[in-house]
Amino acid sequence: MSVKQSLPLTELDARYSDPKAAAADWTEAVGRLRSAETYWLTTVRPDGRPHVTPLIAVWHDEALHFCTGADERKARNLRHNQEVVLTTGVNSLSEGSDVVIEGEAVRVTDESRLRSLAGAYVEKYGKEWAFDVRDGVFVGDGGEALVFQVAPRTAFGFAKGEVFGQTRWRFTQ
Repeated sequence: MSVKQSLPLTELDARYSDPKAAAADWTEAVGRLRSAETYWLTTVRPDGRPHVTPLIAVWHDEALHFCTGADERKARNLRHNQEVVLTTGVNSLSEGSDVVIEGEAVRVTDESRLRSLAGAYVEKYGKEWAFDVRDGVFVGDGGEALVFQVAPRTAFGFAKGEVFGQTRWRFTQ
């Protein structure tokens, strides 16, 4: 299933923004999502405790995509609760911006889509991240990996530096 979304409702949260701040444009946030190398994925364990881990991901067809081994903690968590948060940004308070995506992690098994995503991984991260596609999963040096898509339901942008600002983007799907 390919995701096609309209532009989100965009609003600046004045409570957490400098008076000179303006709402960030969604296309700028997408640019950051496309170019980021590392993301932080938050899932929820079956007992309700959070689990956070860094990973790589690709922005493709209006959603972030990541992969994981079926027995890894994040995959086991997703079997019980598909709600996730993906975060990326800079580790600085004085410059840059952070982007947070909230949504549902949906398994991708269509082999045509998986081949397209495998190509996106190589394009972004290089040939050492090449995957074959077989039986609805990525297959690489580390074995099989499940692939998940997270289309934003809500996203936040946090501008940092001279003018701090918090933007919220809400999507209708």
